[in-house]
Amino acid sequence: MLKGLRTIVYHVTDLTKAKEWFKTVFEIEPYFDESFYVGYNVGGFELGLDPDPSSYQDGNASITYWGVDDIEACFNKFETLGIKVHEAPKNVGGAIWVASIYDPFGNVIGLIENPEFTS
Repeated sequence: MLKGLRTIVYHVTDLTKAKEWFKTVFEIEPYFDESFYVGYNVGGFELGLDPDPSSYQDGNASITYWGVDDIEACFNKFETLGIKVHEAPKNVGGAIWVASIYDPFGNVIGLIENPEFTS
């Protein structure tokens, strides 16, 4: 049985640059930091950085959405950091809003404000 989201791994070409980017954007430090993998705990979920290109293929077409309390405030902060927009905030029904940005390595990072989920 599926238990829910546990880990998202982003493939990166420059681990040092990626660590600095995620530190700035997510305002977190890694709990696991090795040359082959860097792991962050984001609200109880794993965000991993993998510098090994052998397991990556072009054409991945999925987006993982990270929950936020206020998507407009979060998105405005990212814009002040000069982060490239994938999709500006939009309402997808009721009180649910989504948006997405690119990291410097072409990965899409989704953001979702959904009042049904409080944690």
